[in-house]
Amino acid sequence: MLCDRRKPVLLTGDTLFPGGPGKTATKLGDFDTIIESIDRRIFATFSPETIVMPGHGDDTTIGTERPFLDEWIARGW
Repeated sequence: MLCDRRKPVLLTGDTLFPGGPGKTATKLGDFDTIIESIDRRIFATFSPETIVMPGHGDDTTIGTERPFLDEWIARGW
């Protein structure tokens, strides 16, 4: 996705990717902490049109990912 200078951009590193959180299934990742961070620091703070640029892979938006939070929690990753 090319950056649209009219929309805010958030660089999330390995925290949020299209389809869910990142780095939760290793000894370096803590699923509960990452989910809480996504919910309280990202979803509660940024508008739906905010472009999310993860550390690698495809871009997404807050509005695309936010509806799936409960699904990610249920699946545990």
